[in-house]
Amino acid sequence: MSGFFKGLLRFRRSAWEMLATILIALGVFMLMQPFWMVAFTYSFIVTLVGTVMFIIVSHFPE
Repeated sequence: MSGFFKGLLRFRRSAWEMLATILIALGVFMLMQPFWMVAFTYSFIVTLVGTVMFIIVSHFPE
């Protein structure tokens, strides 16, 4: 198993912060794309989940 997945299973900050950052970036991308209305519809929720996840995960141990 890779180090990323071990970090997720052990609740380590770096792996979870990376996942939250990817969610935030995905939400922003979904917001800016003009092609798919479903992605635009759920973009705010994805960005919000990533932001809240980042705030919670920032309290995890290194």
